[in-house]
Amino acid sequence: MTISPIPGVITCKAAVLRKSGEPLEVEEIQVDPPKSSEVRIKMLCASMCHTDILCCNGLPVPLFPRIPGHEGVGEVESVGEGVTHIKPGDIVMPLYLGECGECLNCSSGRTNLCHKYPLGFSGVMADGTSRMSVKGEKIYHHFSCSTWSEYIVIQANYAVKVDPRVSLPHASFLCCGFTTGIGSTWREADIPKGATVAVLGLGAVGLGAVKGAQQKGASVIIGVDINESKKQKAEAFGMTHFINPKLFSDKSVSDLVKEATGGLGVDYCFECTGVPNLLNEAVEASKVGLGTIVFIGAGLQKSGELNYIPLLCGRTIRGSIYGGVRPQTDLPIIVEQCVNKEIDLDQLISHEVTLAEINKGFEYMKKPDSVKVVIKF
Repeated sequence: MTISPIPGVITCKAAVLRKSGEPLEVEEIQVDPPKSSEVRIKMLCASMCHTDILCCNGLPVPLFPRIPGHEGVGEVESVGEGVTHIKPGDIVMPLYLGECGECLNCSSGRTNLCHKYPLGFSGVMADGTSRMSVKGEKIYHHFSCSTWSEYIVIQANYAVKVDPRVSLPHASFLCCGFTTGIGSTWREADIPKGATVAVLGLGAVGLGAVKGAQQKGASVIIGVDINESKKQKAEAFGMTHFINPKLFSDKSVSDLVKEATGGLGVDYCFECTGVPNLLNEAVEASKVGLGTIVFIGAGLQKSGELNYIPLLCGRTIRGSIYGGVRPQTDLPIIVEQCVNKEIDLDQLISHEVTLAEINKGFEYMKKPDSVKVVIKF
Protein backbone atom coordinates (compact mmCIF):
# COMPACT_ATOMS: atom_id res chain seq x y z
CA MET A 1 0.00 0.00 0.00
CA THR A 2 1.28 3.42 -0.96
CA ILE A 3 0.84 6.08 1.69
CA SER A 4 0.30 9.50 0.12
CA PRO A 5 2.14 12.38 1.78
CA ILE A 6 -0.05 14.71 3.82
CA PRO A 7 -0.62 17.83 1.71
CA GLY A 8 0.46 21.15 3.17
CA VAL A 9 -0.31 24.80 2.54
CA ILE A 10 0.48 25.98 -1.00
CA THR A 11 1.59 29.52 -1.79
CA CYS A 12 0.51 30.67 -5.25
CA LYS A 13 -0.76 33.62 -7.29
CA ALA A 14 -4.39 34.74 -7.42
CA ALA A 15 -6.42 37.73 -8.61
CA VAL A 16 -7.72 39.37 -5.43
CA LEU A 17 -10.53 41.91 -5.27
CA ARG A 18 -10.22 44.10 -2.19
CA LYS A 19 -12.96 46.66 -2.77
CA SER A 20 -16.10 46.87 -4.91
CA GLY A 21 -15.45 48.29 -8.38
CA GLU A 22 -11.68 48.46 -7.99
CA PRO A 23 -9.12 46.73 -10.26
CA LEU A 24 -7.99 43.29 -9.17
CA GLU A 25 -4.54 42.78 -7.68
CA VAL A 26 -2.51 39.67 -8.45
CA GLU A 27 -1.14 38.65 -5.07
CA GLU A 28 0.58 35.74 -3.40
CA ILE A 29 -1.95 33.80 -1.37
CA GLN A 30 -1.93 30.70 0.79
CA VAL A 31 -4.26 27.83 -0.06
CA ASP A 32 -4.92 25.32 2.72
CA PRO A 33 -5.02 21.56 2.12
CA PRO A 34 -8.46 20.05 1.53
CA LYS A 35 -10.49 18.96 4.52
CA SER A 36 -12.87 15.99 4.60
CA SER A 37 -14.94 15.68 1.38
CA GLU A 38 -12.90 18.39 -0.35
CA VAL A 39 -10.36 18.48 -3.18
CA ARG A 40 -7.56 20.91 -4.01
CA ILE A 41 -7.19 21.72 -7.68
CA LYS A 42 -4.33 23.19 -9.70
CA MET A 43 -6.04 25.43 -12.25
CA LEU A 44 -5.01 24.90 -15.87
CA CYS A 45 -7.39 27.27 -17.62
CA ALA A 46 -10.20 29.65 -16.69
CA SER A 47 -12.49 32.10 -18.44
CA MET A 48 -14.38 35.29 -17.75
CA CYS A 49 -18.15 35.57 -17.43
CA HIS A 50 -20.35 38.65 -16.96
CA THR A 51 -21.37 37.23 -13.57
CA ASP A 52 -17.79 37.93 -12.50
CA ILE A 53 -18.44 41.62 -13.18
CA LEU A 54 -21.31 41.42 -10.71
CA CYS A 55 -18.99 39.79 -8.16
CA CYS A 56 -16.46 42.58 -8.62
CA ASN A 57 -19.22 45.10 -7.90
CA GLY A 58 -20.29 43.41 -4.68
CA LEU A 59 -23.20 41.36 -6.01
CA PRO A 60 -25.05 39.38 -4.90
CA VAL A 61 -23.25 39.77 -1.53
CA PRO A 62 -20.45 42.32 -0.89
CA LEU A 63 -17.71 40.15 0.61
CA PHE A 64 -14.13 41.41 0.47
CA PRO A 65 -11.32 40.60 -0.01
CA ARG A 66 -12.41 37.99 -2.49
CA ILE A 67 -11.13 35.93 -5.43
CA PRO A 68 -13.60 35.96 -8.35
CA GLY A 69 -14.02 33.40 -11.11
CA HIS A 70 -16.48 30.54 -11.55
CA GLU A 71 -15.45 29.08 -14.91
CA GLY A 72 -12.38 26.94 -15.25
CA VAL A 73 -10.76 23.53 -15.43
CA GLY A 74 -7.88 22.04 -13.49
CA GLU A 75 -6.00 19.00 -12.23
CA VAL A 76 -6.75 17.52 -8.82
CA GLU A 77 -3.63 18.00 -6.69
CA SER A 78 -4.85 16.37 -3.48
CA VAL A 79 -8.04 15.04 -1.91
CA GLY A 80 -9.44 15.12 1.59
CA GLU A 81 -10.69 12.26 3.70
CA GLY A 82 -13.69 10.39 2.33
CA VAL A 83 -13.22 11.41 -1.32
CA THR A 84 -13.35 8.29 -3.47
CA HIS A 85 -14.80 9.27 -6.87
CA ILE A 86 -11.97 11.72 -7.65
CA LYS A 87 -8.24 11.15 -7.30
CA PRO A 88 -5.08 13.22 -7.72
CA GLY A 89 -4.29 13.68 -11.40
CA ASP A 90 -7.94 13.78 -12.52
CA ILE A 91 -8.92 16.73 -14.72
CA VAL A 92 -12.08 18.34 -13.37
CA MET A 93 -14.45 21.26 -13.83
CA PRO A 94 -15.14 23.14 -10.57
CA LEU A 95 -18.82 24.12 -10.54
CA TYR A 96 -20.99 26.38 -8.39
CA LEU A 97 -23.75 23.76 -8.07
CA GLY A 98 -23.69 20.20 -6.78
CA GLU A 99 -26.06 17.26 -7.12
CA CYS A 100 -26.62 14.76 -4.32
CA GLY A 101 -29.32 12.82 -6.19
CA GLU A 102 -31.24 12.17 -2.98
CA CYS A 103 -32.76 15.40 -1.61
CA LEU A 104 -36.30 16.54 -2.40
CA ASN A 105 -35.21 18.71 -5.32
CA CYS A 106 -32.82 16.18 -6.84
CA SER A 107 -35.37 13.38 -6.48
CA SER A 108 -38.00 15.45 -8.29
CA GLY A 109 -35.91 15.57 -11.47
CA ARG A 110 -37.41 19.01 -12.11
CA THR A 111 -34.65 21.28 -10.81
CA ASN A 112 -30.89 21.48 -10.49
CA LEU A 113 -30.96 23.37 -7.18
CA CYS A 114 -29.77 20.71 -4.75
CA HIS A 115 -30.52 21.14 -1.03
CA LYS A 116 -27.38 19.34 0.13
CA TYR A 117 -24.96 21.05 -2.27
CA PRO A 118 -26.59 24.43 -2.96
CA LEU A 119 -25.54 27.58 -4.76
CA GLY A 120 -23.49 29.27 -2.05
CA PHE A 121 -23.39 33.01 -1.36
CA SER A 122 -21.57 32.95 1.98
CA GLY A 123 -18.06 33.08 0.51
CA VAL A 124 -16.87 30.26 2.78
CA MET A 125 -16.85 26.47 2.82
CA ALA A 126 -19.50 24.31 4.47
CA ASP A 127 -17.74 24.51 7.85
CA GLY A 128 -17.89 28.31 7.80
CA THR A 129 -14.20 28.86 7.05
CA SER A 130 -12.17 29.80 3.98
CA ARG A 131 -9.32 27.79 2.49
CA MET A 132 -7.59 30.90 1.12
CA SER A 133 -5.71 33.65 2.90
CA VAL A 134 -3.01 36.29 2.51
CA LYS A 135 -0.58 36.21 5.43
CA GLY A 136 -3.36 35.14 7.76
CA GLU A 137 -6.04 37.45 6.32
CA LYS A 138 -9.12 35.50 5.23
CA ILE A 139 -10.00 35.64 1.55
CA TYR A 140 -13.60 34.90 0.56
CA HIS A 141 -14.49 32.40 -2.16
CA HIS A 142 -16.71 33.31 -5.12
CA PHE A 143 -19.61 30.84 -4.93
CA SER A 144 -17.77 27.55 -4.37
CA CYS A 145 -15.09 28.20 -6.96
CA SER A 146 -12.74 31.24 -7.15
CA THR A 147 -11.14 29.97 -10.35
CA TRP A 148 -8.92 33.03 -10.83
CA SER A 149 -6.32 31.45 -8.58
CA GLU A 150 -3.52 29.02 -9.41
CA TYR A 151 -4.89 26.65 -6.76
CA ILE A 152 -8.39 26.33 -5.28
CA VAL A 153 -10.19 24.08 -2.79
CA ILE A 154 -13.72 22.93 -3.52
CA GLN A 155 -16.23 20.47 -2.06
CA ALA A 156 -15.71 17.25 -4.05
CA ASN A 157 -19.32 17.00 -5.21
CA TYR A 158 -18.94 20.33 -7.02
CA ALA A 159 -16.11 18.92 -9.15
CA VAL A 160 -17.01 17.03 -12.33
CA LYS A 161 -14.47 14.95 -14.26
CA VAL A 162 -13.64 16.22 -17.75
CA ASP A 163 -13.54 13.98 -20.79
CA PRO A 164 -9.92 14.29 -22.00
CA ARG A 165 -11.18 14.73 -25.56
CA VAL A 166 -12.58 18.17 -24.63
CA SER A 167 -10.12 21.07 -24.86
CA LEU A 168 -9.39 23.03 -21.69
CA PRO A 169 -11.02 26.30 -22.88
CA HIS A 170 -14.13 24.43 -24.02
CA ALA A 171 -14.43 22.70 -20.65
CA SER A 172 -14.12 26.07 -18.94
CA PHE A 173 -16.95 27.55 -21.04
CA LEU A 174 -19.22 24.68 -20.00
CA CYS A 175 -18.88 25.65 -16.32
CA CYS A 176 -21.41 28.45 -16.76
CA GLY A 177 -22.27 30.61 -19.77
CA PHE A 178 -22.84 28.33 -22.75
CA THR A 179 -24.27 25.50 -20.66
CA THR A 180 -26.71 27.93 -19.03
CA GLY A 181 -28.06 28.94 -22.42
CA ILE A 182 -28.28 25.55 -24.08
CA GLY A 183 -29.62 23.86 -20.97
CA SER A 184 -32.46 26.34 -20.58
CA THR A 185 -33.96 25.26 -23.91
CA TRP A 186 -34.60 21.70 -22.74
CA ARG A 187 -34.36 21.73 -18.95
CA GLU A 188 -36.39 24.91 -18.38
CA ALA A 189 -38.52 25.39 -21.50
CA ASP A 190 -38.34 22.05 -23.36
CA ILE A 191 -38.97 23.68 -26.73
CA PRO A 192 -41.17 21.55 -29.03
CA LYS A 193 -40.30 21.04 -32.69
CA GLY A 194 -41.54 23.86 -34.90
CA ALA A 195 -41.73 26.45 -32.11
CA THR A 196 -40.71 30.08 -32.56
CA VAL A 197 -37.94 31.45 -30.33
CA ALA A 198 -36.35 34.80 -29.55
CA VAL A 199 -33.04 35.21 -27.72
CA LEU A 200 -32.22 38.63 -26.25
CA GLY A 201 -28.46 39.04 -25.98
CA LEU A 202 -25.99 37.01 -28.04
CA GLY A 203 -23.12 36.49 -25.65
CA ALA A 204 -22.07 33.00 -24.58
CA VAL A 205 -25.38 32.40 -22.78
CA GLY A 206 -27.46 33.63 -25.71
CA LEU A 207 -25.46 31.64 -28.24
CA GLY A 208 -26.06 28.57 -26.09
CA ALA A 209 -29.80 29.25 -26.17
CA VAL A 210 -29.67 29.67 -29.94
CA LYS A 211 -27.89 26.33 -30.33
CA GLY A 212 -30.32 24.61 -27.99
CA ALA A 213 -33.30 25.99 -29.90
CA GLN A 214 -31.79 24.68 -33.14
CA GLN A 215 -31.25 21.25 -31.62
CA LYS A 216 -34.86 21.17 -30.43
CA GLY A 217 -36.08 21.88 -33.97
CA ALA A 218 -37.36 25.44 -33.59
CA SER A 219 -38.65 26.80 -36.90
CA VAL A 220 -37.74 30.42 -36.19
CA ILE A 221 -34.81 31.55 -34.00
CA ILE A 222 -34.57 35.32 -33.66
CA GLY A 223 -31.38 36.73 -32.18
CA VAL A 224 -31.44 40.25 -30.74
CA ASP A 225 -28.22 42.17 -30.06
CA ILE A 226 -26.91 45.72 -30.51
CA ASN A 227 -23.58 44.44 -31.87
CA GLU A 228 -23.61 43.57 -35.56
CA SER A 229 -20.51 41.42 -35.04
CA LYS A 230 -22.64 38.90 -33.14
CA LYS A 231 -24.78 38.16 -36.21
CA GLN A 232 -22.29 35.86 -37.93
CA LYS A 233 -21.48 33.95 -34.74
CA ALA A 234 -25.16 33.43 -33.94
CA GLU A 235 -25.87 32.21 -37.46
CA ALA A 236 -23.15 29.60 -36.99
CA PHE A 237 -25.09 28.30 -33.96
CA GLY A 238 -28.44 28.20 -35.79
CA MET A 239 -30.01 31.67 -35.67
CA THR A 240 -32.48 32.28 -38.53
CA HIS A 241 -33.25 36.00 -38.04
CA PHE A 242 -31.20 38.87 -36.57
CA ILE A 243 -32.46 42.10 -35.07
CA ASN A 244 -30.25 45.03 -34.11
CA PRO A 245 -32.50 47.38 -32.08
CA LYS A 246 -30.08 50.28 -32.66
CA LEU A 247 -31.19 50.38 -36.30
CA PHE A 248 -34.82 50.93 -35.29
CA SER A 249 -34.84 53.77 -32.76
CA ASP A 250 -38.60 54.30 -33.16
CA LYS A 251 -39.55 50.70 -32.32
CA SER A 252 -39.25 48.57 -29.21
CA VAL A 253 -37.57 45.18 -29.13
CA SER A 254 -40.93 43.47 -28.60
CA ASP A 255 -42.43 45.30 -31.59
CA LEU A 256 -39.55 44.17 -33.78
CA VAL A 257 -39.95 40.56 -32.65
CA LYS A 258 -43.68 40.69 -33.33
CA GLU A 259 -43.07 42.12 -36.80
CA ALA A 260 -40.82 39.15 -37.54
CA THR A 261 -43.53 36.69 -36.41
CA GLY A 262 -46.62 38.02 -38.15
CA GLY A 263 -47.63 40.17 -35.19
CA LEU A 264 -48.04 37.28 -32.74
CA GLY A 265 -44.71 37.19 -30.95
CA VAL A 266 -42.76 34.02 -30.18
CA ASP A 267 -43.58 30.87 -28.28
CA TYR A 268 -40.41 31.13 -26.18
CA CYS A 269 -38.29 34.15 -25.31
CA PHE A 270 -34.94 33.85 -23.51
CA GLU A 271 -33.73 37.02 -21.77
CA CYS A 272 -29.94 36.67 -21.50
CA THR A 273 -28.79 40.22 -20.71
CA GLY A 274 -30.06 41.06 -17.23
CA VAL A 275 -30.85 44.60 -18.45
CA PRO A 276 -33.93 45.67 -16.42
CA ASN A 277 -35.82 47.39 -19.22
CA LEU A 278 -35.54 44.28 -21.38
CA LEU A 279 -37.46 42.12 -18.90
CA ASN A 280 -40.80 43.61 -19.95
CA GLU A 281 -39.71 43.56 -23.59
CA ALA A 282 -39.07 39.82 -23.29
CA VAL A 283 -42.56 39.31 -21.87
CA GLU A 284 -44.23 41.46 -24.54
CA ALA A 285 -42.28 39.68 -27.30
CA SER A 286 -43.98 36.38 -26.44
CA LYS A 287 -47.42 35.19 -27.50
CA VAL A 288 -50.53 36.19 -25.58
CA GLY A 289 -51.93 33.15 -23.76
CA LEU A 290 -49.10 30.83 -24.81
CA GLY A 291 -45.77 32.57 -24.37
CA THR A 292 -43.04 31.31 -22.05
CA ILE A 293 -40.26 33.65 -20.95
CA VAL A 294 -37.06 32.39 -19.35
CA PHE A 295 -35.02 34.93 -17.38
CA ILE A 296 -31.37 33.86 -17.48
CA GLY A 297 -29.31 37.05 -17.41
CA ALA A 298 -28.29 38.88 -14.24
CA GLY A 299 -27.40 42.57 -14.08
CA LEU A 300 -26.02 45.11 -11.66
CA GLN A 301 -29.53 45.94 -10.45
CA LYS A 302 -31.09 43.38 -8.11
CA SER A 303 -34.66 44.31 -9.01
CA GLY A 304 -36.69 45.60 -11.92
CA GLU A 305 -40.27 46.65 -12.50
CA LEU A 306 -42.51 44.14 -14.28
CA ASN A 307 -45.81 45.07 -15.91
CA TYR A 308 -48.28 42.54 -14.56
CA ILE A 309 -51.07 42.97 -17.15
CA PRO A 310 -49.11 41.09 -19.87
CA LEU A 311 -48.53 38.29 -17.36
CA LEU A 312 -52.22 38.08 -16.56
CA CYS A 313 -52.75 37.47 -20.25
CA GLY A 314 -51.60 33.88 -19.94
CA ARG A 315 -47.83 34.14 -20.23
CA THR A 316 -45.45 32.11 -18.07
CA ILE A 317 -42.14 33.31 -16.60
CA ARG A 318 -39.36 31.02 -15.41
CA GLY A 319 -36.10 31.88 -13.73
CA SER A 320 -33.01 29.80 -14.34
CA ILE A 321 -29.67 29.03 -12.70
CA TYR A 322 -27.17 27.18 -14.91
CA GLY A 323 -29.99 26.53 -17.38
CA GLY A 324 -31.52 23.96 -15.04
CA VAL A 325 -28.61 21.63 -15.92
CA ARG A 326 -27.81 19.02 -13.25
CA PRO A 327 -24.01 18.68 -12.93
CA GLN A 328 -23.83 14.89 -12.65
CA THR A 329 -26.89 13.92 -14.73
CA ASP A 330 -27.16 16.45 -17.58
CA LEU A 331 -23.75 18.06 -18.04
CA PRO A 332 -22.17 14.85 -19.44
CA ILE A 333 -24.76 14.94 -22.26
CA ILE A 334 -23.57 18.39 -23.33
CA VAL A 335 -19.93 17.35 -23.00
CA GLU A 336 -20.58 14.35 -25.23
CA GLN A 337 -22.12 16.63 -27.86
CA CYS A 338 -18.92 18.68 -27.82
CA VAL A 339 -16.81 15.53 -28.19
CA ASN A 340 -18.95 14.44 -31.16
CA LYS A 341 -18.57 17.89 -32.79
CA GLU A 342 -22.30 18.49 -32.59
CA ILE A 343 -21.35 21.70 -30.79
CA ASP A 344 -18.37 23.80 -31.87
CA LEU A 345 -17.24 26.01 -29.01
CA ASP A 346 -14.27 27.47 -30.94
CA GLN A 347 -16.68 30.19 -32.07
CA LEU A 348 -16.83 31.49 -28.50
CA ILE A 349 -13.13 32.30 -28.06
CA SER A 350 -12.50 35.98 -28.74
CA HIS A 351 -9.59 36.97 -26.46
CA GLU A 352 -6.87 35.44 -24.27
CA VAL A 353 -5.06 36.85 -21.24
CA THR A 354 -2.71 35.59 -18.56
CA LEU A 355 -3.63 35.80 -14.88
CA ALA A 356 -1.32 38.81 -14.57
CA GLU A 357 -3.36 40.53 -17.32
CA ILE A 358 -6.72 39.91 -15.65
CA ASN A 359 -7.75 43.59 -15.64
CA LYS A 360 -7.09 43.75 -19.38
CA GLY A 361 -9.64 40.94 -19.70
CA PHE A 362 -12.35 43.25 -18.36
CA GLU A 363 -11.47 45.76 -21.06
CA TYR A 364 -11.77 43.04 -23.68
CA MET A 365 -15.22 42.13 -22.34
CA LYS A 366 -16.43 45.63 -23.24
CA LYS A 367 -15.50 45.23 -26.91
CA PRO A 368 -18.36 44.60 -29.37
CA ASP A 369 -16.76 41.41 -30.70
CA SER A 370 -16.09 39.91 -27.26
CA VAL A 371 -17.71 36.59 -26.39
CA LYS A 372 -15.36 34.67 -24.09
CA VAL A 373 -12.04 35.75 -22.61
CA VAL A 374 -9.77 32.80 -21.79
CA ILE A 375 -7.35 33.03 -18.85
CA LYS A 376 -4.17 31.00 -19.34
CA PHE A 377 -2.13 29.89 -16.33
